[in-house]
Amino acid sequence: MPTIVFDSRVHPDARALAQKDHELVGPLLEDTPERREALARADALILSNMWEIREPEFKTAAKLKVIGRPGVGVDNIDLPAATRHGVCVVNTPDAPSQSTAEHAVSLIFALAKGLVKSDASLRARGWETRAEFFGAELKGKTLGLVGVGRIGGIVAKTCRDGLGMRVVAFDPFLDPARAEGLGVELRKDLNEVLREADFVSLHCALSPQTRGLIGRGQFEAMKPTACLVNCARGPIVDEAALIEALRSNRIAGAGLDVFETEPMAPGHPLLTLPNAIVTPHIASHTAECERAMHLGAMEQVLALLRGERPKSLVNGDVWEGRRRD
Repeated sequence: MPTIVFDSRVHPDARALAQKDHELVGPLLEDTPERREALARADALILSNMWEIREPEFKTAAKLKVIGRPGVGVDNIDLPAATRHGVCVVNTPDAPSQSTAEHAVSLIFALAKGLVKSDASLRARGWETRAEFFGAELKGKTLGLVGVGRIGGIVAKTCRDGLGMRVVAFDPFLDPARAEGLGVELRKDLNEVLREADFVSLHCALSPQTRGLIGRGQFEAMKPTACLVNCARGPIVDEAALIEALRSNRIAGAGLDVFETEPMAPGHPLLTLPNAIVTPHIASHTAECERAMHLGAMEQVLALLRGERPKSLVNGDVWEGRRRD
């Protein structure tokens, strides 16, 4: 009976697909002897982004054939090592799109309307604090997107069609025809987008090319009235430069769901800044999204264990040389 190990809770509907003919082990989020023993006999893993799988883990996991990632990002998995060891990596790129896009737009709203600060002030100091707050209308403002994939596309349509915002974007991989269909004005240079935008929302993948993409120079290019939103990956932003930009009012604010190091330390500077809104990596934490991600990952894991090619194989080069029974 094949063994499927998972690091955190798996949706009951996904468990139901596998529990009859597979041994399910987990959740095993902490690095314990029990988890290491389970890894050694695992045929498949279903992982959140909290468990890193690198070369030492692949050497331990001698039976491992597939890793299922409920979600998009696979930066916690060493893909070259997975391919060398014949391990397929699958993800669910469509499942989190709507929930994550909605969260990004929610952060844009919260920044524009001062929702967090006005809520705290009313609770702490009373009704008279209303005189301290003037929000901004989003209609007519410019949204700058860095990356216009599945999530960025939904954000673009929501803000352009629903709110009347102008949308400019930097994405070297975006088809101009798709940009035109979304009503997005493409820019060839990142700093062009940053100079024009009232709100900058990040939706690119984390890679060696995008790590630290938004740093001191980029904050200097932004308007002092502009805000940054990041629901993509924390290391895309140089966090020290962001903190400096917020403290000095080089930019007006930031809405962040992801961070360089997760979980955040209790005394993290971003937790003390009044012009930062922070949420604990929950953009995709909706009932609908969780079910879709877990079902999608489990369906692909089971397909591969049956010898079928999964639909969202991240490291496609592994297929011919994949590990088999």
